[in-house]
Amino acid sequence: MTTPEHVDVLIVGAGLSGIGAACQLKTGHPDRTVALLEAREASGGTWDLFRYPGIRSDSDMFTFGYKWRPWPSDTALADGDLILDYVRTVAEEYGVDKLIRYRYRVTAASWDSDTARWTVTIDHDGAELTMTAGFLWGATGYYDYETGHAPVFPGREDFEAAGGQVVYPQFWPEDLDYAGKNVVVIGSGATAVTLVPSMAPTAAKVTMLQRTPTYILPQPGTDTWATALRRLPEAIRYPIVRTKNIARLVGSYQLARRFPGPMKKMVRNLTERQLPEGMSYDEHFQPPYNVWDQRLCVVPNSDLFRALRAGSADIVTDTIDTFTPTGIRLASGRELEADIVVSATGLKLKLFGGIAVTVDGEPFVPSETMTYKGLMVSGIPNFVFTIGYTNASWTLKADLVGDYVVRLLTHMDKTGTSAVVPVKDETVGERPFMDLASGYVQRALDGLPRQGDRAPWALKQNYYVDLRAIKTGKIEDGVLQFT
Repeated sequence: MTTPEHVDVLIVGAGLSGIGAACQLKTGHPDRTVALLEAREASGGTWDLFRYPGIRSDSDMFTFGYKWRPWPSDTALADGDLILDYVRTVAEEYGVDKLIRYRYRVTAASWDSDTARWTVTIDHDGAELTMTAGFLWGATGYYDYETGHAPVFPGREDFEAAGGQVVYPQFWPEDLDYAGKNVVVIGSGATAVTLVPSMAPTAAKVTMLQRTPTYILPQPGTDTWATALRRLPEAIRYPIVRTKNIARLVGSYQLARRFPGPMKKMVRNLTERQLPEGMSYDEHFQPPYNVWDQRLCVVPNSDLFRALRAGSADIVTDTIDTFTPTGIRLASGRELEADIVVSATGLKLKLFGGIAVTVDGEPFVPSETMTYKGLMVSGIPNFVFTIGYTNASWTLKADLVGDYVVRLLTHMDKTGTSAVVPVKDETVGERPFMDLASGYVQRALDGLPRQGDRAPWALKQNYYVDLRAIKTGKIEDGVLQFT
């Protein structure tokens, strides 16, 4: 029998999180062997998968970029191709691109306490392979790459039989021709508010059909501080702009949670002045919840509002009765004419890339576990995962996870230990893993680990709190068990 290849750290996923993780490991532990397994044929994760018109970040690039590798522009909300180029450039600079193995889909991972190793089962072009690792790092994000959330639309067959097209942003057809056609985009989240202004100049008319409004704020396309400080060396400019933007993100979230009324009024004032004459804010832009109960949408240079004012785009707030051969009939009786319907109805969460995890022969049941500092799971040794913030840039948390793993491995080297596991305190109260009211989160909560009601099990969604707890907090905290 051939002995499986062994690496010290095995990272699953070669997107923004996985590439960042490998770069931080190569810097902090250059002597450790590392491999990145990527199920797809290309790196970049989300930024390679999504190809719909206008795909861009909904977080500013000075916090979405890696802390340790400056974003090389004053662009605040960048297009997807620029982000993909940035991620791949960083991978090349750190030599991480040579560690990636493509079309390596991890299907199962089994921990054995006797050997203190993971045995990982891999599907590579239909062949089953195995590898072993001392440490396993899940950097697969939290949504399903193969399927999105796809509601059943009554009458869809009649619409398609008459020549209509239904398209999903996650699987955008390269040859889709929407020039001069009527397009209805179903949804009100970040994808919808990106698609509408991007398609509007080419389509005959683009209508955003939403069941419930979302808070939408205009934001400059470039960062004024970054532009003003352009003459400074990047090593000085980047931290200054990044620090300012982190403070703005954390501060605005905390204000929204503590003073929901004034924050709703402020958002209303900023948005209302952008609307075309006669468009109702209350009908189309006032959600039935407080700011940051769901993720806020930002639009660069008011592009969505400019399309609305130009008349090339429209917003309709209603529910679908049925598709018809010529479009969509709404519950109000109104009919929307459509040649193409884009279902921007959200993501489907998929924990750890759908890997079947066992620990000493016992299957991992997510709902019976609790997350430790939002990066480890109770009862699973030598395992860490990266999931970013829901109220700020993903990479802020990803960088902190990388910092923590480097510290943790250094501590294990010094203490001569080979395994570490968070041990759940049964007196800790349980809470849902994520506190967002968004539909894609609510649909998945029953299948996710829980968080606790106090540190280190609670997720504060606060970068400054995590900075202390994750980057500088004690490794030996009485919760982690080392062997």
